[in-house]
Amino acid sequence: MSDPVPSAEATESPLPARPRLIATDLDGTLLRDDKSVSDRTVAALAAAEAAGLTVLFVTGRPPRWMDVVRDHVHGHGLAICGNGAVVVDLHTGVPTQVRPLPHPVALDVVRELRAAAPGTSFAVEFTDGITYEPAYPRFALDPGTLVAPAEKLLDEGVRDGGEPAPVVKLLAHHHDLTPDGFLTLGRTVAGDRASFTRSSPSALIEVSGYGVSKASTLALCCAERGISADEVVAFGDMPNDLEMLTWAGTSYAMGNAHPDVLAAASDRTTTNEEDGVAAVIEEILTRHG
Repeated sequence: MSDPVPSAEATESPLPARPRLIATDLDGTLLRDDKSVSDRTVAALAAAEAAGLTVLFVTGRPPRWMDVVRDHVHGHGLAICGNGAVVVDLHTGVPTQVRPLPHPVALDVVRELRAAAPGTSFAVEFTDGITYEPAYPRFALDPGTLVAPAEKLLDEGVRDGGEPAPVVKLLAHHHDLTPDGFLTLGRTVAGDRASFTRSSPSALIEVSGYGVSKASTLALCCAERGISADEVVAFGDMPNDLEMLTWAGTSYAMGNAHPDVLAAASDRTTTNEEDGVAAVIEEILTRHG
């Protein structure tokens, strides 16, 4: 049996002297398992913004899945979506920055993963929606409008004969491989040309442009505001949060986090079901007013 997860309120925390920005993942982190935002968390987010802290949602979700937190983003209105591929203004729904996966690289990844792991199926997340291969398990929130082989989905001519929409993420799924094993395989075959990560309990890997991650886009957003890594407190639970947690000056793994995240973060808080993010925000506000 693992040791019990200490409460954020009950332990001495490594919080920076003057935190300026809170960066938090959503699923498995800020959100409850039913994908809701608890009343305690809503209050903590509002109190943080009122105290002058910037709260930035940093998620693998596409912008169109951000309604769950749209009412809880305050003055700046920004969120980092698609594992760093898109910065979106949630007040307007308009992307302010896109860091795409080049179409030729995406095609290379499709071909090489098919060869290395027969049975892999793909979906392509564009800035304007998602498309699927027939065998790919579709998301309930997003049935998509086009079903075809990934090579056709990525073909420049398939988008109404015009310029191709930017690829936010290539998604690859396998029924038989383990999640971490499939991630390792992807990085082995094409990690020199694209960024591979995962956030699902199934063997589903997420492929972004080379060097694109939650951390690299968060660093850009912070640099624009004159905020250093040491002034950032970050929260996460899955491998797609690892770079962000190691970049931030202070990082918290959720009590329900993946073992690699628990090992990488500078501290841990309680689970998402126990409002672990809110507990740390409350501690920050108690210490610094």
